[in-house]
Amino acid sequence: MADEHFPVRNTFRLTSRHRDSGAEVQYLLRAEEQLLHSISARIPLAEILQKICDALNSEIGNVISLASLPNDDADGLAAIVRGAGIFGLHKFCSAPVVGGNDEALGSIEMYCCVPRRPFLGEICLIERATCLAAVAIKRHNAARDSV
Repeated sequence: MADEHFPVRNTFRLTSRHRDSGAEVQYLLRAEEQLLHSISARIPLAEILQKICDALNSEIGNVISLASLPNDDADGLAAIVRGAGIFGLHKFCSAPVVGGNDEALGSIEMYCCVPRRPFLGEICLIERATCLAAVAIKRHNAARDSV
């Protein structure tokens, strides 16, 4: 599907050794290890979701991402979509963030300055970002429910 206008980018894969088990861990996002540390350190959810979106924006390039939760203000989200159109941005991808039991936890919306669909390598990055977002949201919800 790549053509001369949109060459396929190589995704960055960082392999590191886990200190305890000796097993190799493969990170798809450059910032993934830092994101996992932020999740385990219980950094506020909004900050973690923004870091996930920033990581996607940086990896893919020429996109802007927005994470939303089911209880977010629908009017505010609609205003963001309208604003994206006003500034000439096109919907690039909408990826659901789901829990292990197919529970809708949120979504990641992405906009691009040119109308196109994600390449395969970009889809892998987006899927990984939604997994990280699901972990962060579930951990946040569990902490909230235990209080």
